[in-house]
Amino acid sequence: MMTKKELELYVHIPFCVRKCAYCDFLSAPAGAEERAAYVDALVREIRSQKGNFREYRVSTVFLGGGTPSILDGEDTARIFDALFDSFDIRGDAEITLEANPGTVTEEKAASWKKSGVNRLSIGLQSADNRELEMLGRIHTFEDFLDTWESVRRAGFDNVNIDLISAIPGQTEESWEQTLRAAAKLNPEHLSAYSLIIEEGTPFFDRYGEDGGVKSDEKNGREKGWPSLLDEDTEREIYRMTERILKEYGYHRYEISNYAKDGYECRHNLGYWERKEYLGLGLGAASLVGERRFHNTAELEKYMRVFGDREPERPAVLPDTFSGPQAAGKADPAGKAAEEIEIMTEQDQMEEFMFLGLRKTEGISCLEFRERFGKTAEEVYGSQIRKFLSLNLMEKEGDRLRLTERGLDVSNAVFVEFISDVG
Repeated sequence: MMTKKELELYVHIPFCVRKCAYCDFLSAPAGAEERAAYVDALVREIRSQKGNFREYRVSTVFLGGGTPSILDGEDTARIFDALFDSFDIRGDAEITLEANPGTVTEEKAASWKKSGVNRLSIGLQSADNRELEMLGRIHTFEDFLDTWESVRRAGFDNVNIDLISAIPGQTEESWEQTLRAAAKLNPEHLSAYSLIIEEGTPFFDRYGEDGGVKSDEKNGREKGWPSLLDEDTEREIYRMTERILKEYGYHRYEISNYAKDGYECRHNLGYWERKEYLGLGLGAASLVGERRFHNTAELEKYMRVFGDREPERPAVLPDTFSGPQAAGKADPAGKAAEEIEIMTEQDQMEEFMFLGLRKTEGISCLEFRERFGKTAEEVYGSQIRKFLSLNLMEKEGDRLRLTERGLDVSNAVFVEFISDVG
């Protein structure tokens, strides 16, 4: 009997109630009619992949956005019906849906459960209502608590809470209050991300590249926005996160993620371990074989491809194609795919290192050798020796991982595995 390969599915819902001030994700507000038309197209895309992945079994599904919980329960059910009909999804698959307070009802939560969702990820971000207002969130902490009670009553026993640190005006005290307020609810998982000012967002317009509050052009005075946190405060907030969450029984398994034992996010672990995944929906990215590609990020183009028409026939690879798919077979990249990149061995080794080192357990040197036919020391000897000597990295048995100091400056470590090889 053939052993099937593992595949993860990501499904993108590009809609939200209101764009948050810090958000640079592919999302925007839309009316009910536009959302329903998108779901129609998404279902067609999903069904167009039926038969393309017969040699795969799906281990995780993740509905992200945007705000997937903005959809009607019936539309969400249609998406899952198409997924289960088009892919071989394991009975014990982890199936996650992202939800935001203000868009969740008990009826929706019950319908998600019926559709097969067994994990939720709820965007709290802060327990301080002033900070939520600063972020441009549509909810208060009290709204979040209502949502929390609704999903627990619906029977969800695997729930993540998303938090954001380094919010302008935040203090160590307010961050500690947020951490403790979230941890006391006893979620199975917590994600704690540091705010990044991204170009093209209202936050970038306020603070610019240098992080300084922009002045009011009319009177030359600084506007009334709080300043960004200084580096020392941000670093202390970063360190206190692990310390406080440990009190409540959470262990850190990745730079920004904490879980109770057995509740690590399997879907995200798959990304960091370079498992194959297929992205469905507007702008969704994929890694299939050693090809990376993503769907178009233009909604009009996506709707032209998968809009009000029969499902697209799968594209067929030309005989001259030399990638991982055999010539003449259906191409899982599909009609909406752009920027198809065939990864070199160097690309793969780089990703193995900088993605795997995000995990607190680090990377397996044995697995590196089995994948690439050479040792990590042969390829990255100078970098490894450097970081071991600086106490930014440590080796224990087969595993190479970042130390606490290394995790503090992880981006500086990762870049050296990307820019120079050998």
